[in-house]
Amino acid sequence: MENIVEIKNLTKSFGDNHVLKGINLEVKPGEVICIIGTSGSGKSTLLRCCNLLEYPNSGEIYFFNQNIVDRKTNLNKLRTKIGMVFQSFNLFNNKNVLDNCTLGPIKILKKNRKEAEKEALEILDSVGMKDFAEANVNTLSGGQKQRVAIARTLCMKPEVILFDEPTSALDPEMVGEVLEVMKRLAKKGMTMMVVTHEMGFAKEVASRVIFMDQGVICEEGTPEEIFNSPQNPRTKEFLKRVLSND
Repeated sequence: MENIVEIKNLTKSFGDNHVLKGINLEVKPGEVICIIGTSGSGKSTLLRCCNLLEYPNSGEIYFFNQNIVDRKTNLNKLRTKIGMVFQSFNLFNNKNVLDNCTLGPIKILKKNRKEAEKEALEILDSVGMKDFAEANVNTLSGGQKQRVAIARTLCMKPEVILFDEPTSALDPEMVGEVLEVMKRLAKKGMTMMVVTHEMGFAKEVASRVIFMDQGVICEEGTPEEIFNSPQNPRTKEFLKRVLSND
């Protein structure tokens, strides 16, 4: 099966801070890759390199065999296939829920408004937010905002969605509603790369778990392998610390 994403020897520095030190990773269609590790291990930077929100210093990132780091690649076209959900939602606060979801399809995918709105309402319904279609996003709870952000991404019909700690800005009681939407997406076969601190979600939903530390992938495997019998001492230490806090 052809890889959707293939990352080869990726490096990224901010000044003297070497954040990514030669990352290699492949993602197949339908896989859910959960990336775990301490703060500052390079997880979010890796994700942000995947759609060039951060430009790598060296290495290659392939989507469907096209190297997005190559200046000749039509990045805007490829980006329409790569959804991104941020921890801080990044919604347009001056627009209502429906407008947030239709802006991309109308402007970028060139859909007419009627078609865009019909599809957006169906997707909002699937994340439990259809009744809020006319609401201003400023009136929503954090969990509701994140569900709208996921709906907005789905309206672009992406091939893969990158989730950058999608629940870390939420109050604890709102985390479950967002994770539930993500679980349903995984069951439907959506390819996802998820940076997360939610170990229960990673155990239950991930096809593979990637443990990063100090800019490298220390260990990767199935949830059973990583959580039940980690091999790397750094993985063991990290899991001992985070699981004892649960």
